[in-house]
Amino acid sequence: MSGQQLWQKNNCFNCHQLYGLGGYLGPDLTNIYSNPNKGPGYIRAMLKSGVKTMPVFHFSKQETDALLSFLKEVDKTGQYPNYNANMKPDGWVEITTENEK
Repeated sequence: MSGQQLWQKNNCFNCHQLYGLGGYLGPDLTNIYSNPNKGPGYIRAMLKSGVKTMPVFHFSKQETDALLSFLKEVDKTGQYPNYNANMKPDGWVEITTENEK
């Protein structure tokens, strides 16, 4: 099963956000993979042991690796929150991505 399928099957979006969309009980995980204070080891530990309101899911190594791959791919696609967003009068939003700086 892919990491995205595991994310959806386990309703991770009920508590966590990606790109600011989802639940608000847990943190936004858009850029957790590249966060210098978090990263893959931190994600593995949280998936294995849970913390406070996050349950222990008892994922296999393959499932954990799949979720890590999913979060790594999400991390590559954008940055949230994006403070370089500019709302245009016609309603469109111009965004400067991390790669364009």
